[in-house]
Amino acid sequence: LLKTEYHVYEHEDTGEKQIGCHSYSVPAHIQGHVDLIKPTVHFNHRPSPKRQFKGLGAPSSRTGPKKSSKAVIISPSLENCDEVITLDCLRALYDVQYKPVSTDKNSYGIVEFTPQSFLAGDLDLFFSNFSPSLVGVRPVSVLIDGAVVQTTDQSFDLMERVDLDLQYAMGLTQPQPITLCKLVTSKKVLASTTGSTLSMDHLSTPGGFKGSESCGIISPPFVVSISYGQDEASVTPAFANRQCAEYAKLGMMGTSVFYSSGDDGVAGGGGVCLNTRNQPVRNGKKFSPGFPVTCPFMTAVGATQVNPGSTVNDPEGACEQVIFSGGGFSNIFPMPSYQAAAVSGFLKNHPPPFTSAQFNNSGNVRAFPDLSANGANYVVAVDGELSLVFGTSASSPVVGSLITLVNDARIAAGKGPVGFINPAIYSDAFASAFNDITMGGNQGCGTPGFTATTGWDPVTGVGTPNLTKLMPLFLALP
Repeated sequence: LLKTEYHVYEHEDTGEKQIGCHSYSVPAHIQGHVDLIKPTVHFNHRPSPKRQFKGLGAPSSRTGPKKSSKAVIISPSLENCDEVITLDCLRALYDVQYKPVSTDKNSYGIVEFTPQSFLAGDLDLFFSNFSPSLVGVRPVSVLIDGAVVQTTDQSFDLMERVDLDLQYAMGLTQPQPITLCKLVTSKKVLASTTGSTLSMDHLSTPGGFKGSESCGIISPPFVVSISYGQDEASVTPAFANRQCAEYAKLGMMGTSVFYSSGDDGVAGGGGVCLNTRNQPVRNGKKFSPGFPVTCPFMTAVGATQVNPGSTVNDPEGACEQVIFSGGGFSNIFPMPSYQAAAVSGFLKNHPPPFTSAQFNNSGNVRAFPDLSANGANYVVAVDGELSLVFGTSASSPVVGSLITLVNDARIAAGKGPVGFINPAIYSDAFASAFNDITMGGNQGCGTPGFTATTGWDPVTGVGTPNLTKLMPLFLALP
């Protein structure tokens, strides 16, 4: 049908393998019925370190939360939240006082990828210290297209992200059951919930899943948090827009989708930047936005920190410890109307000291992140010990947890979930419900990056949420 021949290609620098072809064609009479075909001629050619684990969905040294070498000293006091973030620190920072009452009707999904997994002992170690009533409680696992919950290969890289997401999502929303959506590629969450036939991405990796696809096997959770991503430069505009349309469907179905904005500031994953042709190169100077976090139909979550020497009662700053909050401007997606006033105001009142050679400064494109939450010094139980980790991988499930609590309150009031929240959080009515972040930046590509300032900015978005103030505003919506 495609009049082509497929081969397995190996990247000479990384050793990563991918199935592809040099050219293909589609008969004219079916062309109008096909959105895209994958895999074909597009290769993920970004310079990157070698993978540390050879396996489908395995993490590499450039992805995932970052670990601190500092020893973890547990203290019940909120005075040390600048050094150690716990559930109580987050509750104090974001005024979380609500107790769920509609958990049987509510839902919260955490997306993870095989072979990354969690250890039951890690959950219990964390909960025994910070949430004793959850000891013995486990997430409900939904395995999609050959995904597995593996415990054979145990390492920080394979366990930290899932342990982090589950420990804080479960701790902040208890006793809300958490659904662990285990899959093998980022496109699978769309197919499994919307029933779309978009996803065939497993075929691009040798040894991928050969069984029937898990399309539409679960009802979309009301909230989904995803702590993974890639560079926007690694996908074509056609593919990016087609996938983004699936996220729009989830929003219309009442699902709020939260995505981590990245940990490398204005750079792409691993600190890689772009050349003048928007291609990732080792010595690139142009900022590299992420994907799918730039899709305007999801909520991008950046990272903040309790500044050294400060307390939970002091204003936070943009995260500048170990990681830098991902943020910037898309090279693909146009600016959505809901953020036009905020972004235009930033560009007019706080013009960045960069030119079009460094970022898309047209003023007509999607900007991110949308909002933020703390992403520094999280205590996480991994492989039987407590560690400190950093990343927007922590920020996203925290925001997802707070919106899950909002949904609980709405359900109790006889209303439905909030769904896609961006139009609301950018509105003037919601401005007072966010803590404006005006300190710090997101350096990268040999620059200081953008700077957090009054109002929306491409470092921390509209700021961090105050749940007590958000509750009545969301409850007032239809």
